[in-house]
Amino acid sequence: RLAAILRAEQADVLTTYDWHGNYGHPDHIKVHQVGHRAAALAGTPAVYEATMNRTEMTRFFEMAKEAGGSGSPDGEDWDPNGPADDGNPMGTPEDEITHRVDVSSYVLRKRESIRCHKSQITDAGFFSTMPDEQFAFAFGHEWFIKTGSSEPLRDGWLFE
Repeated sequence: RLAAILRAEQADVLTTYDWHGNYGHPDHIKVHQVGHRAAALAGTPAVYEATMNRTEMTRFFEMAKEAGGSGSPDGEDWDPNGPADDGNPMGTPEDEITHRVDVSSYVLRKRESIRCHKSQITDAGFFSTMPDEQFAFAFGHEWFIKTGSSEPLRDGWLFE
């Protein structure tokens, strides 16, 4: 059904999740699988995988530790390179990411959306209680991998 929509709309771009749904979420993994299959069937030329920048997360938690915090959501030492829900580390190392999109003008709306999504309250409870400035720093960018590309990381919109 998605391939039919992509064909009907003559889509040039499809966004989906990275191969392990950012942190092993089974619904996100299925979106990745369905998205890639549909794009192949429809001949959609560009597929971008939304991911999390593991390198940036590591910098963020190191900064929090240096500022006197625990550096982790639950007060324990947390390593972004350690296993997430599926046993793999969260997100993707920065050197494998092709696009950084500035979404800072939408970050407060993004935060309110997370707070309204019941399944995110427990998964992202820590993030919904962060001070606005920290939240904006952590979530002011979206990260993407352009499938099949070996481009280095660049700032910009996916349609440029």
